[in-house]
Amino acid sequence: MPSRDSFARARARLHEVIFEADTLAGRTFDLLLLLAIVVSVTVVMLESVATVRARAGHTLRALEWGFTVLFTVEYALRLVTVRRPLRYAVSLFGVIDLLAVLPTYLSAIVPGAQSLLVIRLLRLLRIFRVLKLAEYLRESRTLAHAMRASRRKIEVFLLSVVTIVVIVGTLMYVIEGEAHGFTSIPLSIYWAVVTLTTVGYGDLAPATTLGRVLSMLLMLTGYGIIAVPTGIVTAELTRAASAGAVSAQACPGCGLGAHEPDAVYCRRCGTRL
Repeated sequence: MPSRDSFARARARLHEVIFEADTLAGRTFDLLLLLAIVVSVTVVMLESVATVRARAGHTLRALEWGFTVLFTVEYALRLVTVRRPLRYAVSLFGVIDLLAVLPTYLSAIVPGAQSLLVIRLLRLLRIFRVLKLAEYLRESRTLAHAMRASRRKIEVFLLSVVTIVVIVGTLMYVIEGEAHGFTSIPLSIYWAVVTLTTVGYGDLAPATTLGRVLSMLLMLTGYGIIAVPTGIVTAELTRAASAGAVSAQACPGCGLGAHEPDAVYCRRCGTRL
């Protein structure tokens, strides 16, 4: 029977191939994986075209299941090769890897669910690590940090927007009424959201003078509101831009990448890199 040492060496070797892009084997594996992702998404898109489905539907479905089995095996190997599989399973890439295979299995119960397989395109985010674009990794981490830092401000902003559209929508329901198409408060709130965001579908429009004045005020407010979240995120991006460079090394414990170049331990699980 193979010893524990031989198993550990085999797992470390597999981890190097699957998670790292510093070796020829790892780089080849990742490039083939990216190619398979692109081809599998193309197959899903082609299957949605009625004329193509009528002529090659069975072939496309077989290819779809083949790619799903391939990605399922790959996902299982990722869980086996990390020391803390649960950590990887709940990470961003772990969740994406799982969602990349679930739709095909769900399609056996819910027809049409396989169309959700286009989520596999998210797995192409690995191209930044495969091509050793560490600067892109640093920029993506900066953006993620800025979004997290902006969360509370954005929540307050969204609460203010919700308050505005509820109040204005209710006023429009009172002013215009059912005679002019504003048949309920929820429908009037929908109109307020469309107007505030300057989308303007045109399916609802005020007919009274007071209603039009209120509409103009809401439109002008919308133009001012658009700049608020942009300013919030921009300010946080400026603060986060001072962060240092990152490496493309993946943690052998949980699979997390984008560590500091001189990092010795994983910033998430503490495993030695």
